[in-house]
Amino acid sequence: MTLTQGLLDTDILILRAGIDPDELPDEMMISAITTAELSVGVLTAGGAQELAQRMRILQTAEAEFDPLPFDDNAAREYGQLWTAVIASGRKPRPRTADLMIACVAIANRLPLYTCDPKDFKGLDHLLTVVPVTRPSWNNASRSPRADMLGPDHVGR
Repeated sequence: MTLTQGLLDTDILILRAGIDPDELPDEMMISAITTAELSVGVLTAGGAQELAQRMRILQTAEAEFDPLPFDDNAAREYGQLWTAVIASGRKPRPRTADLMIACVAIANRLPLYTCDPKDFKGLDHLLTVVPVTRPSWNNASRSPRADMLGPDHVGR
């Protein structure tokens, strides 16, 4: 049996409780960029319950994973991804964290698992994106993903 490896996008960690584990790789990894995004989520929490939820997700990630760094190899990929986003008719600046996570995946020759494959539109010639089914929540605007990353991240 061959084990699969993959880099998880930040949304996977946020929505993980509702994701079918069979859709995820056997060996899961995260990037330091994901840790940074989760840390921002904690610092921008709007109340005690939201803070507790965000802190739990961050602490679980920190305990479970040794994040892959955004290193020189990842940095070398950044310009390629930036220009590919522009070539696809999109603006790269709002996608900076997504692009940096994609760079880490490319530098480590890993597929990127995400519930938001549209965030990586136009990059398929550079990156293997594995779409993961987004869990259904009763109120999509109040999903943990929307709460963690804020209104700027929803509906991009």
